[in-house]
Order: sequence, then structure tokens, then C-alpha cells
Amino acid sequence: MLSAIKTGFERGLVIPYLGPGVLTLATGGNPVPASPEELVVQLTKAATVPHKIRNNLTAAAQYIENFKHRKTISAAMKKAFEISPEPSVLHNWIAEQPSLPLIVNAWYDDLPQKALAGRKSWGIVQGVSQAEHFGYWVNYFRPDSSLVPNKEFHRDGSGAKAPAEAPEETLSWETLLYQPIGSVTPAANFVISDSDYVEVLTEIDIQTPIPEAVQSIRKGRGFLFLGCRFTTQLERNFARQIMKRSSDQHWAVIEGPLTKNEAKFLAEQNITRIETPLAEFVASLTGQAIVASSADAAA
Repeated sequence: MLSAIKTGFERGLVIPYLGPGVLTLATGGNPVPASPEELVVQLTKAATVPHKIRNNLTAAAQYIENFKHRKTISAAMKKAFEISPEPSVLHNWIAEQPSLPLIVNAWYDDLPQKALAGRKSWGIVQGVSQAEHFGYWVNYFRPDSSLVPNKEFHRDGSGAKAPAEAPEETLSWETLLYQPIGSVTPAANFVISDSDYVEVLTEIDIQTPIPEAVQSIRKGRGFLFLGCRFTTQLERNFARQIMKRSSDQHWAVIEGPLTKNEAKFLAEQNITRIETPLAEFVASLTGQAIVASSADAAA
């Protein structure tokens, strides 16, 4: 499998799909939340949240948004991710691949864009909240963090508003960094609350929130899931819809027992599980040893 994955990267046929768990690969300690459980602890420091939802990330975010304002949740998210580590061995290795049409980063950190900084011809497309960008599903950004103006809406055959098309200049980017739930940089866009996700999930079955470029690039390509779990319906729904109509060969590096829902999801999506510690897999993939952080070493 490792040989097939390496060959796939060389040919641009493997799409890395990064979850929060890849942040555990950061050396020298990781100052940002590396799981939904860690993030909700940070958010509930910003406001008092009922005990029954204190461990539910999207519900806690919704409560804070409702009773404190959207600006409060945005400020708390920025604070949680503002001091990010340097890109890991994995991020840098991915960014150095000669053929790299698409990266999916399904967390709020900015390590992928840091790693891509030295690459030519790339850009970012980020999911945005309808609460802050009503009517638009994504925003596009250049490598210098400047916003690419979205096209205006157009009317479909029924007269209803159809999604805006991608700006022309983004179609020529050789590498697209897709962040479906937003990122702390460059503009602090976050899909985080229950209402944010309801808006997206209402349309995601018909692919409306997923950029056309992503839909085009994924055809015939396999996904490699790193640092991801599929224990919640949200995690499974996003992965399922993003990989729709892609290749029939995918991989996921997951150590430890699977839940019944995870096992079912992997089977139905033809995802081959690689049951090994993430650091060991990344060391084999990149040929570089993963140096444990001081916190990890102490543990």
C-alpha cells in the first residue's frame, strides 16, 4: 500500500485529506487544539455554556453565538488558533510533491498554507459561514492572503439564485488548498456552529457547497485520510460528499479500535484502513523520522 500511495503522489493521483490529528506531528509542542474535544474546552472558556452541551463542539458554539453574539465565537476561535506551530514533516513533504492538484484540510489551522508558501501557482478556497457571508459557500484567497472577488450570483432556469461560479484566475492555479470548514487565516472564516453546519448539510447532498474545481479534480483520484476519525455523522458526511465520484481506492491511517459506524463507513466508501501510528506511517512515507515534542517525550 505504501508503494501504491507514493506512486500515486508522484503522479498526482492521491489527494491528501488532513484532519486535526495531524497536528500531533508538530515538533516542539503544539499550542493549538488538535481535536474537537480540545477545541470545545477552549471555546467554553469564553462564555458559560450549559453542562449538557459543554462537550459538544457545534452545540456549544451555537449557544455562545446565540447568547453572546457571533463576534464572540469568532474571537474565541481566532484566539484558539492564533499561535500555530511550524508545519510538520508531513505538511512540508506534501507541499514539495511536484504534482499536487488538491489538498483538503478539514480543520481550522493554517499549517498547510504555511507549508505551501514557497510553491508556485496555488491558492485557497475556504468554506464560509452563512451568518457572515450570506449566499456564498466559499471564499477564494491568493498566496499573499488577498481575497479574490467572488462572481455575482446568476439565475438558473427556474429563476432561482444559483451558486456563483469560481473566479477566472482561480481556474489556473496548479494546486488548490480546500478548507471546507474554514481556517484562522487569512480571514478567520469558521464553519463551527450548529446553524453553520445545518446550512451546509442542507445542500451538500447535491454538492452545491463544494467548489466545482474540487469536484473536477477528484475524478479518478484516491484520497489518503491522515489524522481523521469518522466517529460523528458530521465527519462522515463531509468526507463522503467531498470524495463523491472519485476513485474507488482510498486509504485511512487509523490506530486503535474503530466504532461500528467508522467500520461501516470505511467499508461502504472502499477505504482501506492502515492500522499503524500516524507518526510511523508518515516517517515511512516521507523517509524522515518524526521527532517527538517535549510534551510527548515527557509523557
